[in-house]
Amino acid sequence: MLLRHAKSSWDDPLADDFDRALNERGKRGATAMGDWMRSNGLAPDLVLCSAAARTVETWERLNFEAEVKYSPGLYHAGPDRMLTALQSAKGQRVMLVGHNPGMGALAAMMVRNAPVHARFGDYPTCALTVAEFNIDDWADLTPRQGRVLHFLTPHDIENASPHA
Repeated sequence: MLLRHAKSSWDDPLADDFDRALNERGKRGATAMGDWMRSNGLAPDLVLCSAAARTVETWERLNFEAEVKYSPGLYHAGPDRMLTALQSAKGQRVMLVGHNPGMGALAAMMVRNAPVHARFGDYPTCALTVAEFNIDDWADLTPRQGRVLHFLTPHDIENASPHA
């Protein structure tokens, strides 16, 4: 599972980028994404997460119990660095929480066919790609192996809700 952090706040123009927290829309989006993941049986057993405040908060608002490895090296990492992190993963269902443009580039690089979704190309905040890979060990992970099972954004969840 490849998740871009939720919408972050720009309220403090002097704040360091690494320390920016989520804004209210981001908090709602991350919570909604966690609820959607739970309703679809998509609890991760390992999470590789950038150590930036907004990625940590996004992961926490998903509200799952899982092993988490926070990595400063995933902060604004490119797709190659993220792929290397995934190749060292252990677990059945692994989630990577990171930043654009690397996250969108990684998602596009890892799947055989891009999903039919208007936002996959720009990979908006809190976008999630769920892909399956026919491998026995994460060390065998290479580009173009993934089959997309789901791609969605918090906006998709809000529009599907009968209370939206």
